[in-house]
Amino acid sequence: MKLLQDKIAIVTGAARRRGIGLATARLFAAHGARVAILDLDPDEARQAAAELGPGHLGLACDVTRRDACQAAVDEVVQRHGGIDILVNNAGVTQKRGIMEVSDEDYERVLDTNLRGVLHMSQAVIPRLKARGGGSITCVSSLSALQGGGVFGGSHYCAAKAGILGLVRAMALELGPDNIRANGVAPGLILTDFSRGGTSDQDKHERAKGFPLRRVGQPGDIAGACLYLASDLAAYVTGITLDVNGGAYIRP
Repeated sequence: MKLLQDKIAIVTGAARRRGIGLATARLFAAHGARVAILDLDPDEARQAAAELGPGHLGLACDVTRRDACQAAVDEVVQRHGGIDILVNNAGVTQKRGIMEVSDEDYERVLDTNLRGVLHMSQAVIPRLKARGGGSITCVSSLSALQGGGVFGGSHYCAAKAGILGLVRAMALELGPDNIRANGVAPGLILTDFSRGGTSDQDKHERAKGFPLRRVGQPGDIAGACLYLASDLAAYVTGITLDVNGGAYIRP
């Protein structure tokens, strides 16, 4: 059973080899969706899309720029006729203490993680309305819920918490248009998102204290995104789905 047969999906920040975005794009494609991979590097985006097979699209997009988001959405609609699903995954992080966060740090992290979600959602929402509804899934973080974590400083936590507030606001406003908005809060996941700040070995060691005794994989988050994008979640909106191996629960 293919859960997204003939659906058109956009996944932002989806060109990285060991990333949540690319894992999500792959799973969506396997379930019948035509996927547009958006990322900063046009060559990487096109290559990632080509690996999904024919019918998929790779586009350059800087989500901090409203015009870039609109241009990417217009291109997807021109190629595929519409949009049904958006996954706001693009993000950056910095490991900073509260007193170390500069204005430049704050702007960079908030612009990509939070403003980018607003820009892309605003570009997509009219297209979802034109299709009679759809879904928006926004990737937040366990850091938003516990005030810190492995990767990010206070400004990262603030941005990711802001995403969850934006999700609830979109769910409330867009529900009458049959547009569902939900958040996913990954815990410790084996990706390159920290850009070498935390080794794989350290992640495995940390995860030994979780109830499931393992670090998460990008596919674990992709599965959550698939559920929220599909009709299995037709009556689910405004939630934050924690995917963290039980990290909140300690013996």
